[in-house]
Amino acid sequence: MDDPPLIRGMTLADCDRVAEIRVRGWQSAYRGLVPRSFLDSMSVPEEVERSRFRFSTAGSGVVNLVAERAGEVVGWACHGPYREGELLTEDAELYAVYVDTRHVGDGVGHALLQESLGRCTDAGHPRMLLWVIRGNARARRFYERQGFRPDGTEEPFEVDGVPVPEVRYARELTG
Repeated sequence: MDDPPLIRGMTLADCDRVAEIRVRGWQSAYRGLVPRSFLDSMSVPEEVERSRFRFSTAGSGVVNLVAERAGEVVGWACHGPYREGELLTEDAELYAVYVDTRHVGDGVGHALLQESLGRCTDAGHPRMLLWVIRGNARARRFYERQGFRPDGTEEPFEVDGVPVPEVRYARELTG
């Protein structure tokens, strides 16, 4: 494992790199779990616009973090208030963790998640929740190693007309 990455707040200048990491992450992690046609249609330029929008919503309690090694952004995480329909709860939600495919398994995801957990604990959130595709065994193992457990809640998710069920995971946060 390399030295721990530097974790810092995302800037507007990071949006292009975050978009690339997210698209390549989807195309790698979700192969065989979501329709290939959807993965093949994902576009970095289109994702750049979504990345800039996510960055602009940071004032609503959403926190975007990046992991950096040797001056290069190699991962991205995003967390904020848990959404129960249209309502925000006291819990936190991990919306995303994506790591450059060349850095998967070398501690980048762990460092990003630990920073998110620490910030949410410091903010007084009682729990952190997240959603993961039921068939994504690698991600599920990663979250379970970090103390998350499925809480029995599942939700349908549809991609190009194909059901892709998600499982909710939870972890208690302590100060």
